Formats: sequence, structure tokens, C-alpha cells
Amino acid sequence: MAAEALEQAAHAAGHEIFVETQGAAGADPVPADQLAAAQAVVFAADVEVRGRERFAGKPLVETTVKSAIHDAAALIAKAEAAAAAAGASSSAESVAASAPAAPVASASSAPRGRGVGGAGTKLRQWLMTGVSYMIPFVAAGGLMIAFAFMLGGAVVKFKVVGGTYEGHTYAAITDYSKLLAQAGWAGVLFEMGSVAFSMLVPILSGFIAYAIVDRPGLVPGIVAGLIASLVGAGYLGGLIGGLLAGGVVYAIMRLQLPRFLSALMPVLVIPLVSTIIVGGLMFLVVGEPVAAAQRGLTSWLNGLNGSNAALLGAVLGLMMAFDMGGPVNKVAYSFGLAGLASGNLTVMAAVMAAGMTPPIALALATVVRPKLFTPAERKAGNAAWLLGASFITEGAIPFAAADPLRVIPSLMTGSAVTGALSMQFGATSRAPHGGIWVIGLIGHPVQYVVALLAGIAVSAACVIGAKHIGRRAEPDADASAGAAAPAATPVPVG
Repeated sequence: MAAEALEQAAHAAGHEIFVETQGAAGADPVPADQLAAAQAVVFAADVEVRGRERFAGKPLVETTVKSAIHDAAALIAKAEAAAAAAGASSSAESVAASAPAAPVASASSAPRGRGVGGAGTKLRQWLMTGVSYMIPFVAAGGLMIAFAFMLGGAVVKFKVVGGTYEGHTYAAITDYSKLLAQAGWAGVLFEMGSVAFSMLVPILSGFIAYAIVDRPGLVPGIVAGLIASLVGAGYLGGLIGGLLAGGVVYAIMRLQLPRFLSALMPVLVIPLVSTIIVGGLMFLVVGEPVAAAQRGLTSWLNGLNGSNAALLGAVLGLMMAFDMGGPVNKVAYSFGLAGLASGNLTVMAAVMAAGMTPPIALALATVVRPKLFTPAERKAGNAAWLLGASFITEGAIPFAAADPLRVIPSLMTGSAVTGALSMQFGATSRAPHGGIWVIGLIGHPVQYVVALLAGIAVSAACVIGAKHIGRRAEPDADASAGAAAPAATPVPVG
């Protein structure tokens, strides 16, 4: 959208423009000859622009994608002024002077991850970069798991990871040469999807660090994400780990070291020292508080069970949507499994319905008000329909990671409604997973679907309303996760 707006504004002003977009699908770089002929550059990006050094020495106007969409003509006018100022400066000094001034920012003056804007803008750029690299893993892994449940039903999970389902105990598969024979193609899809899903937090964490300090941040960032998954800190732990990794690496890179150590910095000193520091913080600072919180929440939920069904359902719904697959979500899910094992089928039904609500609500919101979401979020919304229907709450993570203050409370509200109504209606579930594909195992299915639809409607409405808070009156069409649009804009000849 930003690219189209810039193209239209430039052509309307009589300019020739070349646009390069960058995103999760890759980039189509501006050809070198066209870049050399450009007299001004526009960076319209909410994530870090890759290859900034290619634009060094060009007059640069840098802004957000939202500004490019809503006021492209003004950006083209600023590019004209930047080119004119650079030309005047060059003429005043000498015809040979080839280092034009950049009145807004220089392509080489803003280090990676520290573009224009305040601390909030920088933080959002870092988070959006991590999200943009995570989205393909969410889509691929989540859809494979969804297809596995479609083909094999809820039992496919137990055929792979082991456990008891409908009185039959399955052993976990450890010899993967027997995976197809023991679990079928559904089991193969489930295991492949699970592996892809296991990379969500490490990829998110690693590329947040990458956005801050470039490639030196990848090793400590990915390790931090792996540790976050290991200790049960979930994607929120991954966010913290990525920021920690980026900050630690940035501090190490600023140290003045002897010349003989400089050559060892990128291959030995930075990855070793930063990983030790970040890993230690993740194990010693992040892990135990999360584990303690899980234990406390489980005890509290046990106290609620049986006293007020609707209240318990609402609390479980809040927990399922709070971190969407993270530690709090897992506590609620474990509580549902415990209820299932003891014969309380209503708790499992409420948990599954509340976990289905967030992705479907966000998918609905992207359809109802698409301009409030980035292109990447709209693509994620297309996948979220199936992810939500399959009880894969992680399908909402890309939206929550990019805009947590608006999205997470909205999702919690709708999931609380779904959980409360499910418990109030007395809906039951004999399946611990599978979403809508195991509707045949749901007691009171009509009321169950009503509870689900009510929560979806509430969350979608809350998200749409929250997206307007703190924004301009006109519909927002924020930046793509990873959609940076640097545009080389020559002024007209003659």
C-alpha cells in the first residue's frame, strides 16, 4: 500500500520513481544503475531497512509506512526539497563535490535498529522485525498441525507424543523410522508442524536481537529464545530474551578492546560472552519467576473449581488468551487436562473454546476492518481462521507481539466471555485437543458454538475499537511486518 501510494504521488508530481519492498517474502532490490541515478531516497518503514548502506550519500527522507500511505504527496515534496538542498550545497562548494547533505537523515547515519523516532518507535521496529520472520513458521507449523487433526482426529497427537485417550494408552514415538507406520500421514504432519512450532520463540527472539545489532545478535538471541521455551517462559520470555540479547551485544560492541582482539570479536568474543550473559539471565532471572507464577495460578484455579462455574470459565479464558501458548496458557490447559482425567469434561470444553477464540477473532477483525492491520497481519489473518478452528491459539501471536497493549486485553475479554458461557451452558469435551474438528466429541455442541461465536464477536469488536485508541481519526493502515519501502526518487529532468 505504501509503495502504491508513493508511486502514484511521484507520477502525479512528474517524477520517475523506483520502489523496493522488503518483507518476509524477500525483496526485489532497486537496480544499481537506477539507484545511482536517483537524486533522493524515501525510506517508509516500520522495521529495519536491510542494506541501508546502498543508499549512503543520497539525500534521505525517513518516515513510517503509515505516513507514506496517508500523505505520500508530502513525502515526495520533502524528497524534492532534499534533492534541491543537496544540489545547492554541491554547487556552492564545487562541481566535483559528491557528498550531498541529507536534511532529514543520512542513510549511513542511523545505525541498524535505531531509525528515526523515539524509544517507542524503535522498540516497535525491533518487535516487528522479529514478528515478520516468525510469521512463516506460525503459518507452516500451525497449518500442518491443523491438517493432521483434520486427517487423524484428536487421537493423532497421542499416537505421536504418547498419553491416554478414550481409555487407550499410547507410547510416545522415539524411533522416527516407525512414525508413518504407527501414526500415519496425520502423525507425520503433526510432528513436522510441532517441530516448526518449536522454532517460534527462538526465531522471534533471534530476529529481535538481529534488528537491534545485526548478525552479532542472532546467536544470543536464538539461544535466549530456546531457553525461554525450555523454562516455560513462552513467547513473552522470547521478547525479553531478544531485547536482552540485543542490549548485551550492543554494550559489548561499544567496548574499546586491543587491536589483536578486534579480529576475534565477531566470531568468538561477541557470541561467546553475550550468550553466556543472556543465557544466565534467562535461566536465573526469567525462568524461576515464571515457574512460581504457574504454581500459584494452578493452586488458585483449584480453589475456584466447583464454586462458581461461570467465574472459573472466565478465569480460564483470560489465562488462555493472556500469552497464547505461553506459560499462563499452559497452566490453564493443564488444569483442563486434569479435569478431563478426573471426569470433569466441562473444564476442558471451556479451555478449548477459549483457546480457539483469539485467532478466529483476529481473522474476523482483519476482514471487517482490514485497513487497521498491516499487509502481513492480514495474511496472518487468512491462516488464523484454520489455526483457531484447530485450537492453535499461537495463531494470534503475530498480532499480539506487534501490538500487545491493544491486542492482548481485547483477546482476553472475548476468551473470558467464551469460557464463562461454555461453563454456564454445561458444554463438555471428551477430546483434549482438535478444536472444531472434534465437534462430534463435544456435549451440547450448539451451545458450545454459541459460546465460541459470542467470544469471537466480543474480541473482534474490542480489537477494532482498541486499534483506534491513540491513532488519527482516519483508518490506520500501518506498516507491514517486514514491509520496508525505500524509494529512490529522481527529480524530473528539465
